[in-house]
Parts: sequence; structure tokens; C-alpha cells
Amino acid sequence: MTGASGIETADALPHRKLAPGKLVIASHNEGKVREIRALLAPYGVEPVSAGSLGLPEPDETGTSFAANAELKARAAADLSGLPALADDSGLSVEALKGDPGIFSARWAGEAKDFDLAMRLVEQNLQAAGPEAGRDAHFVCALSLCWPDGHVETFEGRVDGTLVWPPRGSQGFGYDAMFLPLGSEQTFGEMAPDAKHAISHRAAAFRKLVAAIF
Repeated sequence: MTGASGIETADALPHRKLAPGKLVIASHNEGKVREIRALLAPYGVEPVSAGSLGLPEPDETGTSFAANAELKARAAADLSGLPALADDSGLSVEALKGDPGIFSARWAGEAKDFDLAMRLVEQNLQAAGPEAGRDAHFVCALSLCWPDGHVETFEGRVDGTLVWPPRGSQGFGYDAMFLPLGSEQTFGEMAPDAKHAISHRAAAFRKLVAAIF
């Protein structure tokens, strides 16, 4: 069965399997598209980006990562007639009551300036006072939707702390200020393969792969 949020619940097994062929990556964020392409490489699908198909970006009106991932996947599958995989992810900072959270991209403004977004996070932490902690986590929700409207959603999370100033030019988004637990390198300093092994997106992807391939 499917819950009210559209996320497949544990008793919904068996999951629908994804057949080889084209799969729309429902994102206009080239960093996300690049990571998802790399994660999909072993599985016999042909990823095509929403941008390359000229698909519009739907308004993210959901109140959770899962809800936003689902609405993006549904829109792309409906418009393309192909299965579509959408990601909604972001940074949640404990001392900021979970912000920027689902608004992580919006903190970067129309120009998608994540240097600005990271500065805003740091400014808000400084304003919270010297006792404010720097614990944070990344969340990723992956939704896979078929043209008939069937959708399955999987979530992953990675915990860490925030550093300042940012370190490294790898990755994208808030990666350069996020230090995952147990690592001496930020996501911005890690080689892509090292990040893929431990990231929130990889954690969600492992669940998706176990279910649909």
C-alpha cells in the first residue's frame, strides 16, 4: 500500500522493477544529474536529464523532501511518458531548527549562488550565539515514478558538522562546509567516488537499487 505522503510503506513489497531503457533524471541541477548518472551507470538504464528534454521545473510546494521529490518525479514522468527519477535533498542545521532544510536551494537565490547560501548559514549560526552547536545533516529523498502514476520513494541521511571557512572545490551546493562524521575531509574535498560511498544520496540510492533492480 502507499501512505498518505505517497511513500511506499514496508508492506507494499514486492516493489515494481525498473526495466532497461531511458530514465529521466528530473533535475536541472547539473551537479545532481552528474552524481545520479554515476550511481546509475552499472544498471543498464539510459539516463536523460529533464533539461535536455526541455521539461520545466515544477514549483516545489511540498512540505518535506519526500513530497517535493515525488511531485518532481510525477511531473517529469507525465510530460515525458518515461519513468522519471527525482531527487530532493538539502542541509538541515540543528542550531537553526532544521533550516535551510527543504529551502536549501532557495537560500542560494535565483542565481543559485551557493557561496552566498553557505555564508547565510554561517551568519545565522554566528547570530545564534557562541553556544550554538554546528551539528548538521544532509537528507536525500529519491522518488521513482512511472508514466502510469506508480511512485516509490526512498530516503537517505548522513550526519556531520559544519566548518568555516568552506574547504574544497569538489561537489556542489553546501558540500564545502559539510564534514561528515568520521572524516577529516569535507564533501567538497572528497573525490567523487569517496563521497558516493557515504553520502545521503548514495544511502537513498542503495535502498532504491535493492528494491527496483
